[in-house]
Amino acid sequence: MIVLRSLVMAFSLFTVIPMPQVDWSERNMRYLMAAFPAVGLLIGALVWGWWHLCGMLRFASLMRAAGVTLIPVALTGGIHLDGFADVMDALSSHAEPERKRQIMKDPHVGAFAIMGVCCYLIAYLALASEVDEEHLLALACVPILSRCLSSYATVSFRKASKTGMLADEGTTVGAPAIRLVVLGIYMAVGALLVACDGAVGVLVVMAAVVVLLYVKRIAEREFGGMGGDLAGLFLQLAELVMLAVIAVVGRLV
Repeated sequence: MIVLRSLVMAFSLFTVIPMPQVDWSERNMRYLMAAFPAVGLLIGALVWGWWHLCGMLRFASLMRAAGVTLIPVALTGGIHLDGFADVMDALSSHAEPERKRQIMKDPHVGAFAIMGVCCYLIAYLALASEVDEEHLLALACVPILSRCLSSYATVSFRKASKTGMLADEGTTVGAPAIRLVVLGIYMAVGALLVACDGAVGVLVVMAAVVVLLYVKRIAEREFGGMGGDLAGLFLQLAELVMLAVIAVVGRLV
């Protein structure tokens, strides 16, 4: 039952899909982040299905790329993109870490957030339009890989605050089990990509880890540690960089 409750809570929190009501107790939340990659699996499956639907309907690459770009946003309600936007506003302030954390909590959207999100979506759309079908598996695995490492960061990295959603999720007694599960999934998916997609698979797996280390450095230097918005920043940047690897390296090998 704990597995089912964790899945229900993960989809309730990280998607717009209506789910049964569960008790959001500390006990039930213990393994919540271990179920986070399942959200990525659903997104990957929808991307896979959209790709083939576009082929059946003979849609152009722009229509296919638009679906690849918008499916994650639509399914998640933009929760991670919202975190990305908040961090863009905070970083643009060049203020002290405490002030940056306050800016991220501000419900108002600044100019740098808007510009950052627009640039992100344009870049994602352009890169998605350049992906060949032979690398569709790698494309579908991107949201799984990003959520595996996001879960790992949530329960492993130093927190900027002792309160808030990330702190609640990341300070449970289930942290060792969560790390074991998500790293196991990451390695299994990575091995599948390497076996099926060769050099592209290797570089995709490595790229996500590089982005994780980069965001960890930013979080500790600029904000005093990780937070929910920074987890969103990581997820979005990791998916963009992995997509860039698929689009660019896929054309070279």
